[in-house]
Amino acid sequence: MYKKILVPLALDHGISKQTLSIAKKLAAADAKITALYVYEMPQGSVDAYLGQDFIAKGVERAQEILAEKIASEEGVTGEIIRGHAYRTIVDYAVSNSFDCIVIGSHKPELSDYLIGSTAARVVRHASCAVHVHRAT
Repeated sequence: MYKKILVPLALDHGISKQTLSIAKKLAAADAKITALYVYEMPQGSVDAYLGQDFIAKGVERAQEILAEKIASEEGVTGEIIRGHAYRTIVDYAVSNSFDCIVIGSHKPELSDYLIGSTAARVVRHASCAVHVHRAT
């Protein structure tokens, strides 16, 4: 059983409940479960066109959605950080001493085989156990 479990969530995918449920089954009695959403910042010149107000509203909306997703989940805390999805997940897990990551994955598409999905990259680079839930 794991003591600190990180559950990265994609707020637009419908598998959050399943990954949180899996995390609870893998958790020790006194475990800490953190639901993490990585807000990806706009790249390059796109940032200049959108402006800080647009980005702030996006982060605020993400906080609302994350709060809704974990509202009925006892013992789960939510966290939103800015960064690049897979790298930020791996770095956050290391810097906060998580011993397990439970991440959802969709059915791979062609582009995933060429550049890799977030879940696949987390599996390759994480220094702790990673459990992948494949959506059916």
